[in-house]
Amino acid sequence: MTQQFLIFTVFAAMVFAATDTAAPADDTVTHPSATSTRVRFATYNVSLFGKQSGDISRRLASGMDRHATQLARVIQSVRPDVLFLNEIDYEADAKPLSLFAEKYLAVDQQESQAIEYLYRYSIPSNTGVDSAIDLNGDGKSEGPNDAWGYGVYPGQYAMAVLSRFPLERDAIRTFQMYRWNLLPDALRPMHPTTGESFYRDEVWSQLRLSSKNHVDIPIRINNHIIHLLGSHPTPPVFDGPADHNGCRNHDEVRFWVDYLDGDAAMHVVDDSDRKGGLPHDAWFVIVGDLNSDATNGAGRPDAIARLLAHRRVNDVQPRHVLKVGADDREPRLTTTADFGGKNGLRVDYVLPSRQLMVRDCGVFWPAHDDPRRAMVSVSDHRLVWIDVELPN
Repeated sequence: MTQQFLIFTVFAAMVFAATDTAAPADDTVTHPSATSTRVRFATYNVSLFGKQSGDISRRLASGMDRHATQLARVIQSVRPDVLFLNEIDYEADAKPLSLFAEKYLAVDQQESQAIEYLYRYSIPSNTGVDSAIDLNGDGKSEGPNDAWGYGVYPGQYAMAVLSRFPLERDAIRTFQMYRWNLLPDALRPMHPTTGESFYRDEVWSQLRLSSKNHVDIPIRINNHIIHLLGSHPTPPVFDGPADHNGCRNHDEVRFWVDYLDGDAAMHVVDDSDRKGGLPHDAWFVIVGDLNSDATNGAGRPDAIARLLAHRRVNDVQPRHVLKVGADDREPRLTTTADFGGKNGLRVDYVLPSRQLMVRDCGVFWPAHDDPRRAMVSVSDHRLVWIDVELPN
């Protein structure tokens, strides 16, 4: 379906370095008029990371990388206006993001038409950043498990934003340095048999909450500001009886529950020392691979359940088109990742605020007889999207 996109003509070098679904009846919903713009928001885990620093830039430089080409075909097929990417390496000059945008997305890929994103933000990440502390108690203070977020090298598995609308750079808030112990009632991991903390006091007092980052990115669309709230919590697995990854995943998701409390969340402090959460009248879209399913999987479901049920959130539950029950391996309609059991998991989210009128939504997971079906295998996650209608 061809969409009308509003493209701003001033090019800022912004690199930082299916059925209709309407919102529930609510007094705050903004109803579209004859003069409105439809905007598509999406999230996608693209797995553009390497074995060592610089791998992805070297791979992407030719413009011929097969993995990136397949990703571009998916993105060009869905054509989001604002796209949040998980697992794309961060480099200070944002080279991986620039190469992907310019050599793949901005180039026609077989049957798919090029799409340009003038506004880009490569997000700094805790992954692979050496803490110089023995975080996991193995007697060593170096390696991927002793980084602030698991990673072999700095910037691995990072995040980024591509947008056709301007980003309000000066107003971006990041929470890379926010300490886990500052979160009220934080789930400090405990050994179930000894009752002792997995993290010593001197470690717990320094640990960062975000395995990558939490970001609030204001985007200007038709003189409106939409806050893109993005994160990629650690998977709630690959740990032990103390469930330290499960606890961290829970609290990384819960961060957004607190952040939506606005001025009541004075314990939330960004990297510029500004306190408090998102203003109560702000429009937002929460995006990312949250690695948490409210009903399935190995994680702690309480935080994601609270987020989905939050009074400010409209969980429109984007769905794919596969016929559930065709065989016992078909995923649930809301599944976004084909791991975590035979029916997969819903871990990738695009959650709008209730003020926004949602006109359509979906999970890119073509049916078996769709010629685009082979495209989904490029990632074990599916691209998730929603369309919102904004007044001009």
